[in-house]
Amino acid sequence: MLLVRYSYTTHSYFYMISWANEDATCNFGSATMLFEMDAASVLELRDDDGHSKSLVVGQLEWLRAINTMARKLAALALLVALLGCVAHTCQAGYGFPYPLSSAKKSSSLVAPTLNYAHYYKTCKGAEKIVRDVVQEEIKRNRGIGAGLIRLFFHDCFVQGCDASVLLDKTPANESTEKFGLPNIGSLRGFEVIDKIKTKLEAKCKGVVSCADIVAFAGRDATYFLSNKKVYFEMPAGRYDGCVSSASETLFNLPPPFANITVLEAMFAAKGLNLDEMVTLSGAHTVGISHCSSFGDRLPRNASDPMAMNPRFASSVTRKCKSASSTVDQDFKTPNKLDNQYYKNVLNHEVLFTSDAALESSKTKRLVKQNLVPNVWETKFKQAMRKMGGIGVKTRANGEIRKNCRLIN
Repeated sequence: MLLVRYSYTTHSYFYMISWANEDATCNFGSATMLFEMDAASVLELRDDDGHSKSLVVGQLEWLRAINTMARKLAALALLVALLGCVAHTCQAGYGFPYPLSSAKKSSSLVAPTLNYAHYYKTCKGAEKIVRDVVQEEIKRNRGIGAGLIRLFFHDCFVQGCDASVLLDKTPANESTEKFGLPNIGSLRGFEVIDKIKTKLEAKCKGVVSCADIVAFAGRDATYFLSNKKVYFEMPAGRYDGCVSSASETLFNLPPPFANITVLEAMFAAKGLNLDEMVTLSGAHTVGISHCSSFGDRLPRNASDPMAMNPRFASSVTRKCKSASSTVDQDFKTPNKLDNQYYKNVLNHEVLFTSDAALESSKTKRLVKQNLVPNVWETKFKQAMRKMGGIGVKTRANGEIRKNCRLIN
């Protein structure tokens, strides 16, 4: 077996890959995730001098699926970096911006195939069923609400809002999105979606898509976590996707160590502008984070103008006894969806590099704007609706799943 570990350097935003086999060892250094791969997933290559090289391809299946010139250049940069390593004994990093994305124009607030009150005739009361289950689960554990909002985001940013994030492994596909590095061990709410789907199937079989359930649940979690302050209609009519790949998560989900340039590019690639990026980042006002996700920020670097303030850094350090330890993302109002996050950004009391990046000259004005009463809440509703229209599937390229974890 091969052991492969991904990590990143403090300021360069590189992913690092290390590997070993049974008769060789590697110094993995600090890392964020560990997984296993079969030896068959190593591809033998030779350089110009005829020396044998090894390229780990198990997690690099995306190389075969890349269809834009920007990503082809990114793949080439990775290949060049890996070819410079000696088989089984080295670390390789690919230092192109993560990822190379070309910006696209924002789409309209409602995707053409979506409409409001979509299930009024075909499954009346469907949205109430979703809302009742979400309310019940949040009453028991408010952390589930944060998980449902994040589930919606992670679904829409990979393959579009098509419930591809819900699919389990099968013999035909042993590496679905939920097992991608940004998702594995951190996404929550799958059981809540299952519970809702079971109730809806009992009421109107084969009518309500899992993709719409994820969207409704994200909307309702927003409502209850804001103490019923942030409510909005969510258009529906999404079909469920039939494709899900762990490798796509790396190049579509913004990493916690992204700088403002990377964040802007990744959101633009989904049709979301800079203001919408800042607005959706406000969801970090709820939920928890593993300490490994912001290891690049500790210990505090006093020379970094965006570093945590000394008192906050000290508090977080005490709580992070190990990489698997967790801390609240918003230490002031951890269980309430509000605009406290933006105060935390300005006070240097946020966890991720990507959070601190919002204090850049490009976005600081938008951060301050969101501190005005009711401004962020209004913009968040619009941004959530718009995000819900990313990559929507139709009858032509989707289905209504019977089980949200499996394609029909």
